Amino acid sequence: MTHLEKLTLEHLSRFVSDHKKEFAAKVLNVRTRQVTVVLENIYQSQNSSAVIRTCECMGLQDVHVIEDKSKYFVNRRVLKGAHKWTNIVHHLPKVGDATVDCFNRLKKDGYKILVADPAEEGISIHDVPVDEGKLALVFGNELHGVSETARLHADQKIRIPMFGFTESLNISASVAICLSSLITRLHASENDYGLSAEEKESIQLEWYRKIVKRSDLIEREFIRTIR
Repeated sequence: MTHLEKLTLEHLSRFVSDHKKEFAAKVLNVRTRQVTVVLENIYQSQNSSAVIRTCECMGLQDVHVIEDKSKYFVNRRVLKGAHKWTNIVHHLPKVGDATVDCFNRLKKDGYKILVADPAEEGISIHDVPVDEGKLALVFGNELHGVSETARLHADQKIRIPMFGFTESLNISASVAICLSSLITRLHASENDYGLSAEEKESIQLEWYRKIVKRSDLIEREFIRTIR
């Protein structure tokens, strides 16, 4: 954070109640970028919004949305405000393939790419190690699952063990099961899964901007007075 951003954070904190500060700090202390979720061309807004809500509840800071065939739309009724506290990273079609571009970015940031696929050669989500680096879980659209491009460029296929006739789950249910398995084990491990001090300060500033009413006006007036 810049010196100005630090001063702005300190100033906005004066407009946040102690209760909200304590709650925000509690949530921030267990936020993680050790695991992220990637949604590839989900076309029903209630499904993508339900996934983002699940990700926020499970402590993920980032969700990646690939939109080269289906555009992401906010469904506020389903989200219940979850999108305000989570970074939604959009991957739009440009010169190349949005899925490949997304995967390249994640791999550059140190993520292992795991695509959800019911194929038998995939490993169970419960057997995915949580102590061998950062994980990006990729989920495809409601009809066809992940694309062939995603399968080709992924590091590993994963699956949820199922024992019924149907052998399929709604995408929000699939994400919830996968994250519950990984995050529960991650918290029980000795890994340092949390955010850095600098990341926490940056996110805290963004959260305070959303918590404080008319924060934009307060911030502009504050900056004017110190310059």
